[in-house]
Amino acid sequence: MSIETGQKYPKSRKLIKPEDGTIAYTWDGKLHNWEGPALLPEGKTKNAEYYLYGIQKTEEDWKEMRRQREGIPFYKNQSMKSQLSDYRN
Repeated sequence: MSIETGQKYPKSRKLIKPEDGTIAYTWDGKLHNWEGPALLPEGKTKNAEYYLYGIQKTEEDWKEMRRQREGIPFYKNQSMKSQLSDYRN
């Protein structure tokens, strides 16, 4: 639930095209999937396409963005606070 508006976030949806078996994962009306490829043409992982928030990514870019979504920011990490003071005015 969103704190500001009190509305629930949209749920992810898995859509399957009955003609050819294409699988698409959408969120808020855009191709998006943190768990894997968002578009699988004809259900084949060989031709998989990766999308985040409707923007197409390469597999390497997607993996890097997925890796960066966990953990705390560097400026909140205690081990980095000593280095952060060097850059302050």
